[in-house]
Amino acid sequence: MTDDAKIDALIKLLDDPDEQIYSQIKDELISIGGKIIPRLEIFWEEHQYELNLQERVEEIIHKIQFETVLENLKEWLDDPAKDLIDGAMAIARFQYPDLDADKIRDQINRIRNAVWLELSDDQTSYEKVNILNRVIYDEFGFRGNKKNFHSPQNSFINDVLESKKGNPLSLSLIYSYIAQSLDVPIYGVNLPNHFILAYVDTENMIELLDHVDKDDEVLFYINVFSRGTIFSKTEIDKFLKQLDIKKDEKYYTPCSNTEIIKRMIVNLHNSYSKLGFEDKVEELEAVLKLFN
Repeated sequence: MTDDAKIDALIKLLDDPDEQIYSQIKDELISIGGKIIPRLEIFWEEHQYELNLQERVEEIIHKIQFETVLENLKEWLDDPAKDLIDGAMAIARFQYPDLDADKIRDQINRIRNAVWLELSDDQTSYEKVNILNRVIYDEFGFRGNKKNFHSPQNSFINDVLESKKGNPLSLSLIYSYIAQSLDVPIYGVNLPNHFILAYVDTENMIELLDHVDKDDEVLFYINVFSRGTIFSKTEIDKFLKQLDIKKDEKYYTPCSNTEIIKRMIVNLHNSYSKLGFEDKVEELEAVLKLFN
């Protein structure tokens, strides 16, 4: 029997009333991976009036897609480059398995090119940030999603790019990625209850892989959620004091791309937890284990 014939034979057995047999078939189909999803979708359409059978097919498709999310994030963690957009897209596929990666890249590149047209080598760090702010907030219309701050959509990069609304982390990810792609040294800072950006000293240009040298001096900070407002270390001091949190170097210096993507997953976990989506919370806990 050919592989295709074997797959078709297994799919036809999905209506077996014996739960143990179904469990065995399910595990075998899941082990085959994403290539069987089109066949399963056709089978689902052919049995649109058999709800129990459709639920079984949906369960298998979802499980395969979730396993793909885990594999993508494992590959991302193993990749020395740890591209932020690749990481964000891997998370977005948790909700949108058919995510169009080329569309995401095109949307990011349109913003990047608009910034690039206005940048020059003789500009100061403040002037460069003003250009980023004008393009991202005024020209493209991005803003903080203050009305629905805890919405899961704030953690999916495709939703943020479409709606132009996000939380501090998702907006910071897009902002810093565009800046770094243009050699503007802006990196994320993982504050408690917030996420901000740091403009680091350009005396010695950083090569960002999965770390930033803690000796690099931060010139100033940027609050992306508040239309790119520039502020100083003193404001972080006040913020930590309000939260009754002890000062720590990590709250003042750039964090790794791994920390950014992990924080995005934590945010998504918290969003679904508030909504009571226990199945998604459980799956995201499995995702977080990859980072421990």
